[in-house]
Amino acid sequence: MSEHYEFDLVVIGAGSGGVRLARMSAQRGARVAIVESRYLGGTCVNVGCVPKKLFVYGSHVGEDMADAAGYGWTIPEDQVKFDWPTLVANKNAEIHRLNGIYQRLLENAGVTIINGSARFEDAHTLSVGDRRIHARHITVATGSWPVVPDIPGKEHVVTSNDMFYLPQLPGEAVIWGGGYIAVEFAGILAGLGVKTTLLYRGNLFLRGFDDDIREFTAAELRKKGIDVRFGVNIDAVTPEGAHYRLDLSDGSRLNTGLVMAATGRRALVDGLGLDALGVQLTDSGHIDVDEHFQTAVPSVTALGDVIGTPQLTPVAIGQGMVLSRRLFGDGEGTMDYSAIPTAVFCQPNIGTVGPTESEAREQYGRLRIYRTEFRPMKHTLSGRDERCLMKLIVDDASDRVVAAHMVGPEAGEMLQGIAVAIKAGATKAVFDSTVGIHPTSAEEFVTMREPERIVG
Repeated sequence: MSEHYEFDLVVIGAGSGGVRLARMSAQRGARVAIVESRYLGGTCVNVGCVPKKLFVYGSHVGEDMADAAGYGWTIPEDQVKFDWPTLVANKNAEIHRLNGIYQRLLENAGVTIINGSARFEDAHTLSVGDRRIHARHITVATGSWPVVPDIPGKEHVVTSNDMFYLPQLPGEAVIWGGGYIAVEFAGILAGLGVKTTLLYRGNLFLRGFDDDIREFTAAELRKKGIDVRFGVNIDAVTPEGAHYRLDLSDGSRLNTGLVMAATGRRALVDGLGLDALGVQLTDSGHIDVDEHFQTAVPSVTALGDVIGTPQLTPVAIGQGMVLSRRLFGDGEGTMDYSAIPTAVFCQPNIGTVGPTESEAREQYGRLRIYRTEFRPMKHTLSGRDERCLMKLIVDDASDRVVAAHMVGPEAGEMLQGIAVAIKAGATKAVFDSTVGIHPTSAEEFVTMREPERIVG
């Protein structure tokens, strides 16, 4: 490693991918610095996965207390109180703790932490305030940022970033969008007693998920009291006193106390000076890289949300591992994007791994579809009308299970293990020969014997 440079690697962005790349590279003997303008841990730790799931837990407590009656518990309604500021404060304390953990992980690995906004001066030089930093390699890992559509009144619309710090909950709220963030926050707000409407411009939300999952989830959200409306957009937002009037694309109007846009995210590349450097962007505004995360500039690489791959924390972490190995290890390895499991923490949860049924038809041809729907055992006594869906997709020619999809309690927890089996190439015969854990919902994945249908 050349002594000509102050650092062998500088990472711009201390999110999950950037931190992993910095730590692993430092442990391989590289001189590493990481530049961060906001908070250690990036979106996931601060305004994403972690606080979101804490809010999901908090919002589900009300249902748990209501369900308790079926099990003999009496909880007087006049004694049940929820305090939003307490949840926010406790969440903030946990995030602060995690920020400290990230700082110690970096420092213990020997990584230099530089606070501020970085800008390229040339292919090997960054400016951060008055400081000039020279590095052999520079990696952009700046992530993404929420986008609010350009409509009249957009300044009155909040994003997921703002939701984690609301001073108080509104009585009514509108969630605008149809992806992970939209359905998760709709569930959070509804669970906390907010009258919630979910608006999505398409005919069915959660684009990219299996159609059975999408349709089933829509029905379950409506059971939770969420007003789910498809085929409608917001044209304008107008403040009226303490509320907002929404003019909708179908000609109707809606009044609400809060409007949250979950309408997409853009790569956070503003102010980096990439254009002058010669780093190319894709049509979608992401940094253009090859399979080795290499940009058009030899000394500059990029990873994570900023390159447009699946916006999932474990994906960015995996990319950091691969890139560190390439830059400072044996130079081998690429990122495998096949069979990436994911979860949506709506209520009930979604867990999925592998292609949708329509995608699998294109990839494999003839398929066997196994599907089951049932009421979880817990609700046989609680009386709650919540159901669970499980689905396996099997390549008929090889008998391999190529996908698993689920809507139900703890779906994410269950699908992690199923993902290992699918990644390993397990056949339906292997699933059938596996002894189930009884009584659980999970055992259904190994007891579905007859296909619901054969397609292709």
